[in-house]
Amino acid sequence: MPTSLPDFSRGRLVIVGDVMLDRYWHGSTNRISPEAPVPVVKVEADEFRAGGAGNVALNAAVLGGNTELVALVGRDEAAQRLRDKLEAGRVVCRLLEAPQHPTITKLRIISRHQQLIRLDFEDSFAALESAGIEQAFQHTLPGAGAVVLSDYGKGTLAQVGGLVRIARGQGTPVVVDPKGTDFGRYRGATVITPNMSEFEAVVGHCADEATLRERGEALRESLALDAVLITRSERGMTLLQAGQAPLDLPTRARDVFDVTGAGDTVVAVLGAGLACGLALAEATAVANVAAGIVVGKLGTATVSPEELAAALRNAAQAA
Repeated sequence: MPTSLPDFSRGRLVIVGDVMLDRYWHGSTNRISPEAPVPVVKVEADEFRAGGAGNVALNAAVLGGNTELVALVGRDEAAQRLRDKLEAGRVVCRLLEAPQHPTITKLRIISRHQQLIRLDFEDSFAALESAGIEQAFQHTLPGAGAVVLSDYGKGTLAQVGGLVRIARGQGTPVVVDPKGTDFGRYRGATVITPNMSEFEAVVGHCADEATLRERGEALRESLALDAVLITRSERGMTLLQAGQAPLDLPTRARDVFDVTGAGDTVVAVLGAGLACGLALAEATAVANVAAGIVVGKLGTATVSPEELAAALRNAAQAA
């Protein structure tokens, strides 16, 4: 594992996927509503963050990587707020407008550092809107060191198989954060990164390590993948790579406050690592350390270069 911060600026990363605006209403709670047994929140602050593939892009860009994002948005205020957040984070935006759909927005009401409720505003993009994604991707791909496909099942990656074939045909590594149970859509990618529940939804319950590894290898071979990276919450990560022994990485989290967006951090750092020339196992180790930092933060968040550099030094000392 690298013991110092990789030079992420050496690589260029292209991210394609479902973007959303994460909105947070923060306020105090001092009483229960007389209308229903629910807390009354006095809203005192309104916060906006980039979520989904937007959070992936910000996680990569904040580390110094050259990051470009291809995605679908509506023609509305939420899209402009999203663009502003991304460009402020040094992400090059290629956001395609689908005027008949709203920009996906998730509103979370937070009080005393706890999420009380989440409200979703969305209408999945149809295959017609996603048709322009492939053309934009082809225009963006030349010179990219790696690609991340961030699938939240909202329709942006309806033609994901074509994107994988285009990138792999040019020799560009493809990292996929999958959604749903049809992993066949990602055939030929470099690596897919399901969490444990997503993995077991496809291969069945794994009662022990031997079963997990056997079924993971079978999945990798059946989909012609270079590797499968299973994120396992408090049990860390397991990387199953063609022709190599399984790599188990323990979690680096000291305090788990909020797992929202942790998968975004994993694929962002993994993709950024591959883009700047790290081997897959090295990039995975760095991503594991980054995930251990971000779960200690509220909501969709990023990991700063200083935080990651310090955590890598600490991990090396503890090894």
